[in-house]
Amino acid sequence: MYQISELAVEVGLSRTALLYYEKQGLIQGRRLSNGYRVYDDNDLQRIRLIQQLQTGGLTLKECKACLEAKIDRQLLQKRLNLLDEEIAQKQQSRHFLAAILGEGNLKEWHENANKLAPDAHLDWLMKQGFSEKEALRLKWLSKDMNEHEQYMADFMKVFASLDRWAPGSESETLKALLLLPEQPNAILEIGCGKGLATSVLASNTNASITVVDNEQSALTRLSDRFDDEGLVDRLTTVCASMTELPFGNESFDLLWAEGSAYIMGVTNALSQWKPLLKDGGVLMVSDLVWLTDAPSEEAIEFWRQEYPDMQAIDTRLKQVESAGYDVITSFTLSRKAWENYYEPLIARVKELEPEMKGTQALQDIARESDIYRNYLGQFGYQMFLLKKRG
Repeated sequence: MYQISELAVEVGLSRTALLYYEKQGLIQGRRLSNGYRVYDDNDLQRIRLIQQLQTGGLTLKECKACLEAKIDRQLLQKRLNLLDEEIAQKQQSRHFLAAILGEGNLKEWHENANKLAPDAHLDWLMKQGFSEKEALRLKWLSKDMNEHEQYMADFMKVFASLDRWAPGSESETLKALLLLPEQPNAILEIGCGKGLATSVLASNTNASITVVDNEQSALTRLSDRFDDEGLVDRLTTVCASMTELPFGNESFDLLWAEGSAYIMGVTNALSQWKPLLKDGGVLMVSDLVWLTDAPSEEAIEFWRQEYPDMQAIDTRLKQVESAGYDVITSFTLSRKAWENYYEPLIARVKELEPEMKGTQALQDIARESDIYRNYLGQFGYQMFLLKKRG
């Protein structure tokens, strides 16, 4: 016989728990003449069997049903399914924690976080010790903070010798410039890269030009070229993030952003850059858009990962209107503009393949090149000329 305190020690439960078991009819104690409650060996074994059943996730009520009647297989199957779901969730949690510690790949997690909460994701990356410049690159390029440093080294090795870092052409930059309603006096180019568009702006206006990029090597190359051309006195270079531009309100009558606004999000760019424009000033922004209502599944899947906010032209135009701009005009970049970017890039990848074969950066660039070859026309770059509404 066991007093309640002795039974509690045997089964590792509290006195309160045993009283609850008894109230639920799981065990049956009896009271002695001296007032003590005692239990026999059947009660001990019954509790131990209940504890075994509980390891399968059964509730006390379900345990009682299993003890008093034939096992309900449907109930057990339901419990098994729930347990499998919990194991899968725990395994996912483990993979994530291991990846955070550098033992796995965070790419998919970054993609989902950026899709669901882009601003919070960027802020979180910066709290992990990345500068804003590094965090923006991580967000759009490697998407795995544990591999970011090596990825960026490989990425920059590919692009270091290339003048063009995005699709475009001088003729289409000039086309957009000639569509301006007025000649600009003060231009801010955001995300200038090595300055191919900058040269067109300088050659076809008399404006002072401020260029911003977060890659100092690109700004240095741009400055050197302008110095050679005798135009450096009209140029101011600023190495800064496009999300925190160090300029006062209404400082410019033209903002120029070819293929760069996607980094911070087009709607964010429309909102954050607007105060920099004088009343009636113009923003020229180009953005990757869908050109068909029925793109291929492979193209959809690729751009869903690489540019989750990619939209159709009509959607962008509605966002532009909502942000307080009037649309002057817009047009789609030609195939030649894409060739200007991808053909040198593909040649560069081929050149580096013997020494960089298997690197993630080279694989990503090669995959993007395949999408360009196979599906260009389903998507493209659209140049938007937008006038700030007064």
